[in-house]
Amino acid sequence: MAEALRIGIAGLGTVGASVARVLRDKSAELTRQCGREIVVTAVSARDRSRDRGVDLGGAKWFDDPIELAEKADIDVFVELIGGDEGAARSCVSAALDAGRHVVTANKALLAKHGVALAEVAEKKGVLLNYEAAVAGGIPVIKTMREAMAGNSVNRVFGILNGTCNYILTRMEAEGLTFEACLKDAQRLGYAEADPTFDIEGNDTAHKLAILTSLAFGTRIASDDIYLEGISNITQADIRAAGELGYRIKLLGVAQRTESGIEQRVHPTMVPTASVIAQVHGVTNAVAIETDILGELLLSGPGAGGNATASAVVGDIADIAKSRPGFQHGPVFGRPAKELRPYKKAQMRSHAGGYFIRLTVHDRTGVFAAIAKRMADNDISLESIVQHANGSDGATQKTVILVTHETTEAAVRKAVDGVTKDGHLTDKPQVIRIERAG
Repeated sequence: MAEALRIGIAGLGTVGASVARVLRDKSAELTRQCGREIVVTAVSARDRSRDRGVDLGGAKWFDDPIELAEKADIDVFVELIGGDEGAARSCVSAALDAGRHVVTANKALLAKHGVALAEVAEKKGVLLNYEAAVAGGIPVIKTMREAMAGNSVNRVFGILNGTCNYILTRMEAEGLTFEACLKDAQRLGYAEADPTFDIEGNDTAHKLAILTSLAFGTRIASDDIYLEGISNITQADIRAAGELGYRIKLLGVAQRTESGIEQRVHPTMVPTASVIAQVHGVTNAVAIETDILGELLLSGPGAGGNATASAVVGDIADIAKSRPGFQHGPVFGRPAKELRPYKKAQMRSHAGGYFIRLTVHDRTGVFAAIAKRMADNDISLESIVQHANGSDGATQKTVILVTHETTEAAVRKAVDGVTKDGHLTDKPQVIRIERAG
């Protein structure tokens, strides 16, 4: 049997402690599967005295994760610190420079520095594995990087943030406001005390940027993603979507277009009968559309200690199964130096159907003016519905429009026109309608 694979873990929070526990509890099974023992020989965290529910007495302690990366007797450095700069970036760089394999769950680090880190890993002939960085326990990275050889990806999209999916699920199922669902998500530990990173779409954007690079062979471009969160979604939107046969999800979408690669994160209406519409709660799902395979949908737990730890351990096991002299595949499916510059498609030319909710003054001529603005911008309407607001004496109405395929630019111009006409009593709502499997 080959020598034991020595693991150093930097970061012993929920995920780090879970990884150490799984490696200990599943030691015999992992040894049989990998043909060698996997042993945690070094760790680093800020607090030595904290009880993490796992015995780490056999591991050497390092107060400085960079020292662990550079000097510890390890074969694999596992980074679970988090953040795109500081200690996380420094210790991953140090480990790669020292010729050690790296496993990370750090989507922010990869979204910002992934290509540069991949170049170092490939130059040194070591692995940089990151299954846990996208969609938790769902093996989407391995699927796209290894199992789809010969396929050309046309579109990849999915529910990539469990917090947002939980909130939207509760809003629909229980008729709760966004604020009430967010407060409950925080109480249950699904959302942070400052939930901005999740609810405004940044977390989804980091994950989407990584998937885009894998799908289309481009350099990661997380700063070139059109971004909208879910904080402006109301019960009026949820109810209207249901009446029209749709469900609202926060989707990350990347697709190839004639003008470039389109990356966008925003609330989206998907047909209630579609598979992705059935993904509820904190579950994640990723759909991949290809020329050979067709559409593949992967779904499962997207966050939490066990799901993330499972993905990290899977990455470690892959390294344990490799042997000296084995030629490792490139980090992003293609050699990092061959990744093409990212060419951004213009979001305002995006074509598709749109849901438009307008709260307007209840007076003669408003309905006709709205219809004229749509016609002036060559927008064909699939349906148009008026709802009275409140009592019989209400002075405003809600107008719901669903368009046939049109462009982002046309919709924005038409809505701006209605706004300038002085007919609106509240901010308009525009939500894209996505075809989904």
